[in-house]
Amino acid sequence: MAFDDCVAGKILKFADDTKIYRTVYSNEDVSALQLDLCNLVEWSKEWQMLCNADKCKTMHARYNNKQAEYDMNDVKLECVLEEKDLGVIISEDLKCETTMQ
Repeated sequence: MAFDDCVAGKILKFADDTKIYRTVYSNEDVSALQLDLCNLVEWSKEWQMLCNADKCKTMHARYNNKQAEYDMNDVKLECVLEEKDLGVIISEDLKCETTMQ
């Protein structure tokens, strides 16, 4: 089974980074995203490409987003207000700022 086939949400991939995202308004949406994370963990074990849950994070973007907690392999994912990705800092309100380094 391909990685993309085990995740119902949307996926962004670049090199060794993967992002799974979906709209989350209800408990069913929370469960669906958690299931995607569980499926990702199982896929990574099967293909011996283990995910490092300590490096994984959750960001609740925009408004009216159900502020749920998620885990991978029984490790609670850290919730952040902003994250640096490919030299761009993205905040939970989806504003971006570039970093000059």
